[in-house]
Amino acid sequence: MALVPGTPPGAEDFLAISPGKSCLLDESDSSDVDEGLLDDLELNPFDGLPYSSRFYELLKQREKLPVWKTKYVFLESLVRNQIVVVSGGAKCGKSSQIPQWCAEYCLSVHNQHGTVICTQVQKQTAVWLAMRVADEMDVNIGHEVGYVVPFDNCCTNETILRYCTDDMLLKEMMSNPLLSCYGVIIIDDIYERSVSSDVLLAFLKNILLARPELKIVLISPPELSNKLVTYYGGVPLIEVECSHSMEVVYAPGIQRDPFLAAIRLLFEIHHSQEKGDIVVFLACEQEIRKAFEMIHQESLHMNPALGELHALPIYPHHSLPFYTPYDGLAHGGTDRGRNVVLTSSRGESLVWISNVHFVIDIGLERRKVYNTRIRAESVITQPISKVQAEMRKQILVSGPAGKMFCLYPEEVTQTEMKTLLTPKVQESNLTSMVLFLKRMDIAGLGHCEFINRPAPSCFLDSPINEDAAKLSSRMKFLHPAGDHFTLINIYREYNQMRRSNVRPYVVERWCQDHLLDYSALEMACVIRGELLDIMKRLELPVSEPAVGTDENILNIKKSLLSGYFMQIARDVDGLGNYIMLIHKQVGQLHPNSGYCLNHIFPEWVLFHEFSVADRSCIRIATEISPELFMQMVPQYYFSNLPPSESKEILEKALVCTTNIAPPEDPPENQGKAAEEETSSASEQRCLIQ
Repeated sequence: MALVPGTPPGAEDFLAISPGKSCLLDESDSSDVDEGLLDDLELNPFDGLPYSSRFYELLKQREKLPVWKTKYVFLESLVRNQIVVVSGGAKCGKSSQIPQWCAEYCLSVHNQHGTVICTQVQKQTAVWLAMRVADEMDVNIGHEVGYVVPFDNCCTNETILRYCTDDMLLKEMMSNPLLSCYGVIIIDDIYERSVSSDVLLAFLKNILLARPELKIVLISPPELSNKLVTYYGGVPLIEVECSHSMEVVYAPGIQRDPFLAAIRLLFEIHHSQEKGDIVVFLACEQEIRKAFEMIHQESLHMNPALGELHALPIYPHHSLPFYTPYDGLAHGGTDRGRNVVLTSSRGESLVWISNVHFVIDIGLERRKVYNTRIRAESVITQPISKVQAEMRKQILVSGPAGKMFCLYPEEVTQTEMKTLLTPKVQESNLTSMVLFLKRMDIAGLGHCEFINRPAPSCFLDSPINEDAAKLSSRMKFLHPAGDHFTLINIYREYNQMRRSNVRPYVVERWCQDHLLDYSALEMACVIRGELLDIMKRLELPVSEPAVGTDENILNIKKSLLSGYFMQIARDVDGLGNYIMLIHKQVGQLHPNSGYCLNHIFPEWVLFHEFSVADRSCIRIATEISPELFMQMVPQYYFSNLPPSESKEILEKALVCTTNIAPPEDPPENQGKAAEEETSSASEQRCLIQ
């Protein structure tokens, strides 16, 4: 078999390297390690230092992974082809071992075409895998192996293997469109079908044509592998065989309340005193929080002879910076008690403990789906996919000790479960992705060859029993101009707290007292810092915001209208029933809005979010005037609005505005005024709040 064009010299020699001479050990040579090779002080080719004893301990564990049997076949396919698809189930070792083998390949050709990068959808997984792989390769995290996740870069110029989230690799393409610093790109977690992963898969088809030396490795579940092989034109497929046995128990019928059924079963298992940790898959994050509180309360009155019950919540979409789902207590069973991991859909890859003897699966997920017609999100509850159901089984320890409790009938698997997850490009708001494509000089989504084509707030919710004092505490942040200005007040107050040298837990406690999301405010600070850095690099003027002045309020409203002119609503009856200007959906202001708290209903509002699922509520609204709207709205948009009473009012506002003639300036002042106006407008566009 001939090598593909662009294959570097020495690649054939790489396949013939004696495994006993380096870390490139094949299964057939593992016996050499037991015959005294440990005493030869082999040198690690990645850092030039002798291997530690832990390297050989972990090597024995790696050799037992199902994926290890395919090592030589994979390396041979990688050398001879541009694209390789690896198919295998969960927990077979493919996400940790394949990137290491790719790093060995790049090292064998002296990294002449670049290093290795492996994408993950979850940032928690990217960080954990980088730490695990650095340990297995016997190198330091942040040097030879590192990770790049939102707002956290743990890499250097010498990093050979880096893990990253798929959106961070996509962001890197803005400055490096051909990803020229990488010789091997690994796309993992494809089964989750995130928007960023699907866009990367589409882009890579074109990048491969421009870079014949580039290698692409796609890691997928068996259910998706054939589709990927066809998508890339008949590329090699390597299948990892996984033999996993466990006892599966299905419910005899549909549960009236799957959540309560899962909690009852959890306590029954604990009272039976059978050994092993438990993983419970619930429908959403709200159920995770509720289950955590119930377990905590029950454990206070539990018989000590049963042992402690440690509830460990894992939120798959937890916000920044990096969320460690559980501490060292959770890494395997302990004599002190039993770990109970609580998670939801998309959390399958985040369960890393190895002593799981019981999995409870309610078989449902609750997620947001974006409706492109009305530009609003809806929350739907539906059965999980077959891929997810299978992955949840593979979390268990193999053998008779593992028991899977499916709280749904077995026939549901065949009649109601889809084979794969629905691609996010078909149920998400793609506005940010379209803007990214514009930045990449790509006309739009229609110019990307997707596997599946897409379809043509800051406050925490207060508990029901929350005392009135806390609810009224947010009143001091309210701004009469609208919710966007209230958010500015909150940010300024929070930033002052951060700069006053108080300890972080004091700031977090302050957020809790005022029902504010600490992580959301931290994200706001990080994003604002990035915007300032960009402005400084572009040498744009940065001045202190004139908060509180009428001119500042007007400028902010103009900025909001420039970007959100499509999100306008009008109160048609004076009772807070707002009709959207574009699609005539009806909604009400969210109870947390400052207008609702003050019992004020402005006629015209610009809103940040409209959700059908959340009682058809408008979140984060600010009052605007028809005259200001007509001043900022693009003409093409207004002329294409459907006929309505609201459009007639706006047309009258336009007539009234154009009929008012400004006072004439003396001829000698007109040129100077025009010059000052241009200069002022230029500076105002560069201001940042």
